Amino acid sequence: MVDKAAPTDKAASGAMRVDTDMVRQLTELLNKGDLTEIEVQDGDRRIMVKRHLAAAIAPAAVASAAPAAAAGAPADTPAVSAADHPGAVKSPMVGTVYLSGEPGAAAFVAAGTKVNAGDTLVIIEAMKVMNPITAPKSGVVRQILVENAQPVEFDQPLAIIE
Repeated sequence: MVDKAAPTDKAASGAMRVDTDMVRQLTELLNKGDLTEIEVQDGDRRIMVKRHLAAAIAPAAVASAAPAAAAGAPADTPAVSAADHPGAVKSPMVGTVYLSGEPGAAAFVAAGTKVNAGDTLVIIEAMKVMNPITAPKSGVVRQILVENAQPVEFDQPLAIIE
């Protein structure tokens, strides 16, 4: 019979023992919080759990933003990507974007809406916290570059204000 409290040869030699329950809990937190990575350190022991979503998100974001940019640009003007547009409002965090304050409610803004600096454009949920993303300047919203409940990455263009 093996005493579970007694150190094993690996533990006595300094090898790291993996706490599978902790890894499982971290993975659940990662999924529930729409996070891409979690790292926990306790003394010399460090556990990092990552998932890569960029490949799944990037094609959808590019596919939805490209036709809108092409449709809004005159034929003789070179197309400017949404990320390079001087009026682009970019995501300050990773999370899930919401266009309205609650399901079924009207969107905060739409293309053609006049906004003042400080007006809420969208909300980004990150780790169960709702973060309002506000207009950095007054102007007219030319494009909304995201869809409701879409995951967004840091520095991803959300809207264009001119």
